Amino acid sequence: MGIVVDDFGSLSGARVTGAAKIESDRKRKKASTSAADRSEKENRKKKVKMSSSKVGGEIRASHILIKHEGSRRKASWKDPEGRIIKSTTREAAVSQLKALRDDIVSGKATFEDVASRFSDCSSAKRGGDLGPFGRGQMQKPFEDATLALKVGELSDIVDTDSGVHIIKRTK
Repeated sequence: MGIVVDDFGSLSGARVTGAAKIESDRKRKKASTSAADRSEKENRKKKVKMSSSKVGGEIRASHILIKHEGSRRKASWKDPEGRIIKSTTREAAVSQLKALRDDIVSGKATFEDVASRFSDCSSAKRGGDLGPFGRGQMQKPFEDATLALKVGELSDIVDTDSGVHIIKRTK
């Protein structure tokens, strides 16, 4: 009896043995594992949302990020190769951010306009808006500074692994 492949790619008249069976088992296992992984990932997301709502719910903030030579990722939408970032000292970044903060506080510029023009974060295209987030979703210094702010309040300089920030709590 010969091996026949039907229109659907199925084998008929043959026993599947050896390598073909192992490959078939691997595919089946991979498919079921992928579904289980997806389900577990969704459950973790739900737990994070639930835990953030238990401890005060989600908050919302906008920020202006200035990266520098010590930042963990030395590239941004403004500087894709990181040429400027790699040559910017932390002190220079802090100085620039202080000047920008002064312009916002004095009313010379709005937070959103400054974030759109100067922030190294991709949130710049949204005026610095990071959207809602809960505890444990941001770097600890950023989270702590944001939680310490009242809605509408502006932070001093906040240092994280990403760079230096000014944060405005919006919710």
